[in-house]
Amino acid sequence: MCGYCGCESTPMHQHEHGHTHDHHHGDPRLIQIEQDILSENQRFAEQNRLYFNKNNLSAFNLMSSPGSGKTTLLIETIKALKDRCPISVIEGDQQTDLDAQRIAATGVSVLQINTGKGCHLDAHRVGHALNDLAPAKNSLIFIENVGNLVCPALFDLGEQAKIVILSVTEGEDKPLKYPHMFAEASLMLINKMDLLPYVSFNVAQCSDYAKRINPKIEIMQTSATTQQGLLPWCDWLLKTAHHAALTA
Repeated sequence: MCGYCGCESTPMHQHEHGHTHDHHHGDPRLIQIEQDILSENQRFAEQNRLYFNKNNLSAFNLMSSPGSGKTTLLIETIKALKDRCPISVIEGDQQTDLDAQRIAATGVSVLQINTGKGCHLDAHRVGHALNDLAPAKNSLIFIENVGNLVCPALFDLGEQAKIVILSVTEGEDKPLKYPHMFAEASLMLINKMDLLPYVSFNVAQCSDYAKRINPKIEIMQTSATTQQGLLPWCDWLLKTAHHAALTA
């Protein structure tokens, strides 16, 4: 169980079980559960980080709400980069392997994680996925998290960077409504820019809100449909990966 949102998950050594009782805010037992879950997750995240560093891997945690265009943008990113470096993908969804099938069609290695009632990926599951994927050294790993702007931000996966994708169809106030997500992200992609003429979305206002939450966050505008911003986004990934290799 995720102590923050009450979703069922099977992180670490825990087993799934039902709950029929209520949790109360401020309950010391709930606080302890939250601390225990995050502490154990952090232990596995550090193991993942050691694995990434040892094998010169750069992992990027892609997070967004459902429908942001995350998978489509990822597919276009893979097409642009796969001839320049090896790529592997860990795909997180509550059910189905539909997105994993789409990603596999690009020719890269992909492993699906279905979380069931869980609303996020955790470091333990990602570690098991890495064992199964066995990514090539000196490669990029994309971790496409479950669509959710809350819990994924709380769980370190050992990644090089967290990236939040926000589409213009969602509203410019998301950074204020979900501040922890934007506080944790190194980069915000404002996606589906091709739809901007047809929706009410203030790009400058959204960027300002994100900077209020996280003054260091970088911001780019992208569209998988028109390829807008694809080259700067790919350059950012390679630059960040290169920096990781130099500092590992």
